[in-house]
Order: sequence, then C-alpha cells, then structure tokens
Amino acid sequence: MCSQEGEGYRLLKEYANGFMVSQVLFAACELGVFELLAEALEPLDSAAVSSRLGSSPRGTELLLDTCVSLKLLQAAVRGGKAVYANTELASTYLVRGSPRSQRDMLLYSGRTAYVCWRHLAEAVREGRNQYPKAFGIPSEELFSAIYRSEDERLRFMEGLQDVWRLEGASVLAAFDLSPFPLICDLGGGSGALARACVSLYPGCRVIVFDIPGVVRMAKRHFSAWEDERISFHEGDFFKDPLPEADLYILARILHDWTDAKCCHLLQRLYRACRTGGGVLVIESLLDADGRGPLTTLLYSLNMLVQTEGRERTPAQYRALLAPAGFRDVQCRRTGGTYDAVLARK
Repeated sequence: MCSQEGEGYRLLKEYANGFMVSQVLFAACELGVFELLAEALEPLDSAAVSSRLGSSPRGTELLLDTCVSLKLLQAAVRGGKAVYANTELASTYLVRGSPRSQRDMLLYSGRTAYVCWRHLAEAVREGRNQYPKAFGIPSEELFSAIYRSEDERLRFMEGLQDVWRLEGASVLAAFDLSPFPLICDLGGGSGALARACVSLYPGCRVIVFDIPGVVRMAKRHFSAWEDERISFHEGDFFKDPLPEADLYILARILHDWTDAKCCHLLQRLYRACRTGGGVLVIESLLDADGRGPLTTLLYSLNMLVQTEGRERTPAQYRALLAPAGFRDVQCRRTGGTYDAVLARK
C-alpha cells in the first residue's frame, strides 16, 4: 500500500471510529469515573473502580484502558496490578467540581445531541430536525422538545454554563461593552453569561430574559440571581414585551431559527432598543465561503438535526441585521469556538 493510500485509509478509519471515541467519553462521564478518581486518596485498580461504581469488572477494565489510550486517564503498575488516575486533561475538564469543567455539556451531548445525530441522513433528506424519530416528540415547538423534561432542561442549562465558563469572557471582550450600562441577555438561561458580563464590566446591570420555567430553574439551581446587578425577567422573546435596554445579547440564539424568525426577533429588538444602543450576536461564524471551519460546519449540521436553524457567515448575519434597522455591523473573530457581531441602532 503506497503512503498516500495508507494515509487516506488511516483518515477513513479515524473518521469512522469517531463515534466510538465520543461514546467512551460520554460513558465515562455518565458513570462517574472521573469524579471517583478525583475523590480517591490514591490511584485505584479496576476492581475497586468497578465495585464503587457498581459496574461490571470486565466492562470497567476495558473502559479504563481505553481512557488511558485516549489520554483521559493514566495507568501505573503497583503490586502486579494496573492502577488508574486522572490525567490533567480529565482533572481540568471532566471533573464536575473543576472551574473549567465541561462535564455537563458532554452529558447533554451524549444523551440528546448524539441520539438526534443517529438520524442525520433523514435530516438531510427531509431538511428538518429529528426529535420525532429520536424521542417521539413533536418538534414544532422547538424548546418543548429540547426541554422535554425537568431533568433535560436542567442538563441543558448546566451545559451552557460550562460553555460560558470557558468562552464567556473572550466573546464579551471582543468589543468594549462599557458604554452600555443596561444589558439584556435574551435566552440567558442560568445567568452564566450575565455573571461573566458583570465581572468584566462592573458598572453594568444585566437583565436575563427567558421563559418562566427556565427562570424558575435558574433561581432554584444557580447563583447568578444572588448578584444584585443581575435580574431575571420571564417572557417569550418572540411574543412578549421586551425590557428596554442599551444592549441586547443574543448568544447561541439566532442559530436556532430560520431567517424569517431571526428577522422578526431583530425587528422587535430594534424597536425596544434605546437610541445609540445595539445588539451583540454571539455565534460560531462560518468562513465567507461557508466551507469552514470544520467545527462550525459540524455545529451547523447539529442545528439541522436539533433545531430549524443553521450557523451563518458574517455576510449572512449582516443580511439579517440590516433590514431590522441596525447599522455599523462589525464582526470579530475571537480565536475560540464563538465569535462576536456588534450592530448599533
């Protein structure tokens, strides 16, 4: 086999086996492997891990060894037995108590997004999300499907908190937001992005606007509401009156919806926005030709299987903002997963 053919075959196997790697990661998070090893006073052998997790000895050993190969765990031999401990990667991103933990977003991905992705071919054929096939749930009311139970709503909110824990400061610093003393974070969920905002801009106040069930859960399970600079307002941003503000944040919002619904929402924001104010759109931006970056393209396919929207190019966001009346549209790449678009009234 020539080297070129060998490289192609290697890539093909890597792509084909990608779902297996994802499932190893999801399963280890769901079983609590990384928390157990983080709390242990010393590295544990597979029998001890199996006993404490209530999992099968054979399955546990296979999972642990695969995690070692993936650099999620490290192994050493003591007394003739392999013992396991978290790597720095796992300690940083996979243990729930870590300030940079992504565990909850991974659990959401494994339990919800992954199930929808099984039906990607159908989504491409039909051009619509796959909640009916994946969960037997009608998909007309998008967030009724995403929030299909109290547990799933909490998991989604915890997952977004993970995202903004790592990405919030960089997207909020892409532009100087200090001229906007009153900010409204539409669909702000747990208030994680609002907390990042008041931390970066201590002089501002933030209203988190979300549907009643989300606001109730935010007050019950999250601490943002304890900051006097952050308040919560219940409502549906497509139908209910919007709070007046100097700046509206739409973080991972427009990618959920069709162009028509995005235009309708932006027109409502323009009417509610104070003169001189604006809107900050936070999304993963596609390249100008729409064929990259790969992560954003995958996110766009995720929008196909889970929502009615898509990821967009800077030009496509300009085309949504201009008819609503917004001007001076600026796009900034952050170097991270999410980028920023600021437009003024």
